[in-house]
Amino acid sequence: MISVEEALASCLALARPVGRETVRLAEAGGRVLVTSVTARRDQPPFAASAMDGYALAEADRTPGAKLRVVAEAPAGRAWAGRIRPGEALRIFTGAPVPEGAGCVVIQEDVTRDGDVITLGAQLDGGVNIRPAGADFRRGAVLEAPRRLSPADVALIAAMNVPEVTVSGRPEVALIATGDELVSPDEDPRPDQIVASNSYGLKAMVEAEGARARLLPIARDSRDSLEQVLRLAEGADLIVTIGGASVGDHDLVGEVAAAMGLERAFYKVAMRPGKPLMAGRIGVAALLGLPGNPVSAMVCGHLFLVPMLRAMTGLPTGARRRLKARLGCDLPGNGPRAHYLRSDLVPGNDFPEITPYGSQDSSLLTVLSQANALLVRPPHDGPRQVGEVVEYLPLAPGLP
Repeated sequence: MISVEEALASCLALARPVGRETVRLAEAGGRVLVTSVTARRDQPPFAASAMDGYALAEADRTPGAKLRVVAEAPAGRAWAGRIRPGEALRIFTGAPVPEGAGCVVIQEDVTRDGDVITLGAQLDGGVNIRPAGADFRRGAVLEAPRRLSPADVALIAAMNVPEVTVSGRPEVALIATGDELVSPDEDPRPDQIVASNSYGLKAMVEAEGARARLLPIARDSRDSLEQVLRLAEGADLIVTIGGASVGDHDLVGEVAAAMGLERAFYKVAMRPGKPLMAGRIGVAALLGLPGNPVSAMVCGHLFLVPMLRAMTGLPTGARRRLKARLGCDLPGNGPRAHYLRSDLVPGNDFPEITPYGSQDSSLLTVLSQANALLVRPPHDGPRQVGEVVEYLPLAPGLP
């Protein structure tokens, strides 16, 4: 067996970057930006009112002052005049502030009678003007690579950039294996189970911005497995689920080898997930996941997600571990890294993390409840409540 770190390094070496394409900004959310974006204008492009109120000369901003309203400026319609002493402009949020105006008095501090306003006895202390370029200047850069968040997309739109260059979407072929499996829309026999892993992994793949293809379930025969593997042609990454262990019906490694698989490793010193395999078959990388539901999903978080990020040009490496305080005592760990499904709650300095009582790799209910994986290194000694430990968040899209 190799370590988790060695296995991840091998997986990342198999992850070849996919191409790039230019897309309309409206279609760019969640995609990986591969070319930095440069602002084409200042934001705001003019000094703008931050409030609804009245624009006037700074010298006229005195309690009780009476001023004549000369015009009105809603957002999108600039007033071309100049404010002179004793004058005010009715102005709305986002409208350009005219020359001669040094402040905007909010409407709550003003009494109006026809074309005359009287400033209140106590005035809001703010100038209430957003200077030109207060957010960003022309030439400001949004750096790549990055996965475009909704806020990023809004920023690029404000930069007046209608198209962006993004990474292509890696295509992932998902193959569940086993005679015992049926699809969720079928009526399983008493000795069959529903193929849940492929659906969870499909959601994981799509959360990373890749495309997932659910291929037919491969049965426990060489012919069936070979036929389904051939259906994966064109994929950047083939993910098999189950069939990679050492039983008489675990045929993935054998059949894939006969089809040209160059295996990088088999078996990792971790739990859950020891029977993990990776390699290259033709132009595609292949990741062979264990069949137990939790094992498959945990290995997906640890290996599949980093591979997809590498393929799209994001910084590669292990998922970033965060720190928390342990919510219970734990005995010493054995020779394999252990990833415990856990409950993470807010704390004073660090959040508090408590592993669930049962860590059986078949229990999807526990995985569904968990929001973190507590990481126990190999041969980690006993841990006491309150000690600082490391964890991986389970929410999609996190580092």
